[in-house]
This record gives sequence, C-alpha cells and structure tokens, in this order.
Amino acid sequence: MKINRIDHVGIMVKDLTAMKAFFLDFGLEMVGETEVKGEWLERMIRLHDVKEECVKLEIVMFRPLGGEATIELVKFHTVADENDITLPEENSFGTQHIAFSVEDLEALVTKLKKNGAGLIDEIQNFENTYKLCFVRGPEGIILELAEEIQKI
Repeated sequence: MKINRIDHVGIMVKDLTAMKAFFLDFGLEMVGETEVKGEWLERMIRLHDVKEECVKLEIVMFRPLGGEATIELVKFHTVADENDITLPEENSFGTQHIAFSVEDLEALVTKLKKNGAGLIDEIQNFENTYKLCFVRGPEGIILELAEEIQKI
C-alpha cells in the first residue's frame, strides 16, 4: 500500500464570498467551483430524512500556481451547524493551520493586513533559516507563512 500525495484540505465556511476573496488575494488560483446536492450527498455526509428538499452545498477549489494539493472551501446552503464559528487558539488541539512556503513574506503580510487579515504576534526569524509568521484570515482561519532565508 502506498500513499501518493495530499490531494486537498477541506474547510467548512459560512461566508464563501469572503473566503474566496481572501484566498484569491493571498495569491492562490481558483481551479474549480461547483454546486452539489441530492441523495448522493445526503448519503455521503450521513444526513437522512432532512426536511429541506435536499442538502445543497457549494464547493470552491484553490491551489498555489503550479501546485498539486488544493484547498476545498465548502459552504452548506440548506443544512448547517447551528453553532457559531469558534476561533482556534494558536496552541489548540486538532487541525490548527495551513502552512505555505512563500516569497517576500513582508510584502505578502502587508497586502493581507490591508485587506483585513491579522498578523498573530510578529514575523520571527527561525534559526536564520526561515522567516515565519501566522496570519488569521476570515472565519478565524490561520495560515503559517514561511520564507526561506537565502544563504550567502
């Protein structure tokens, strides 16, 4: 048995428009968008006898330019968790952030902050190997950004 690669990471969102804008602004490319509904979906996510006509969701896929792994944003339109979004702390258990290798970290952070993202703490130098930081975007999503420091 062999695992070939990570295909995608799925994120449930409330405001798909804001999340799409965030990831486009971040520099990812949108590679697909679709709506899924019906009996197949109801079976897949284990929702049965839903009072709505059917379960309906919208999916948008993003990836880095030339990258393989994608980020899947999922917005439920007819069935949703009744609880509000809980913002994870930087040291919470479970899935906590998505890490990206980037170029020109400072410029990217400045761009994201201008559009409402929040820098968590400050940009750090990790053992003169990487510049690192965490950025919080819409709905509390946390991105780790890492820029390799050029060796002379």
